Amino acid sequence: MAEQDIFAALKAEGESVDHLVTGLDKDAWETPTPAEGWTVAHQIAHLAATFRMAGLAAAAPDEFRRMMSQMSDSFESNVQAAMAPYVAQPPSRLLGAWRDERATTQKALAAVADGTLLPWLVRPIPAPVLAAAGMMELFGHGQDIADALGAARQHTDRLRYLVEFALRTWDFGYLARGLEVPDTRFQFRVTAPSGARWQFGPVEAEQTITGSATDLCLLVTRRRHRDDLALKATGNEADRWLDVAQAYRGPAGPGRRPGQFAR
Repeated sequence: MAEQDIFAALKAEGESVDHLVTGLDKDAWETPTPAEGWTVAHQIAHLAATFRMAGLAAAAPDEFRRMMSQMSDSFESNVQAAMAPYVAQPPSRLLGAWRDERATTQKALAAVADGTLLPWLVRPIPAPVLAAAGMMELFGHGQDIADALGAARQHTDRLRYLVEFALRTWDFGYLARGLEVPDTRFQFRVTAPSGARWQFGPVEAEQTITGSATDLCLLVTRRRHRDDLALKATGNEADRWLDVAQAYRGPAGPGRRPGQFAR
């Protein structure tokens, strides 16, 4: 898969989540989601705020840095402040704002010169990696919306970008919990939605994760408990990783309970 295809994948994934909320009435926008205290509107507001930040990082790095310098030490306070202007809008305006932020950011990311590092929340990253981070946000918050509305999601092999992002951020779960990052390597053998087999990591690795690519994405976005996923670990550290895995550096939070969702 060509690296530049990530921008087309980001656009398609955004449209997939957009489809979940298009045509919802006001009451549906206020439906509680599995994230405590968050409605469907909160989920879209958060995505709008996240895409705005990514757009600034790509098109106006200095402005992004100034914004970062004004943030507080509280992760939760920063999240709430970023999405407040969006969640205060009525649903039609919120949806329009999110669409605008997506379109602006997709264009800005695609225009970044190859090899350019963009400022971001943890460390500078290339535009394709920031686009993959956007896909992670869309996958996770899109799942919350789908769960709230009782909607089924149809995933495609675009998930490869999210799987690769999860492997790039494999240590985030340890760091988020203040744990020492182990000096080990994992091998991942996962099955794509199409049935294709994807393999990552050294073939000689003794610590392995196998199973569904979709389930791996649900795990690292903490939208399903490991007990409800078709993932298998070989090796003690691989088994431990299934307990802590996450593809973002914010607080781990409670995650989802075993058996909370029907398979």
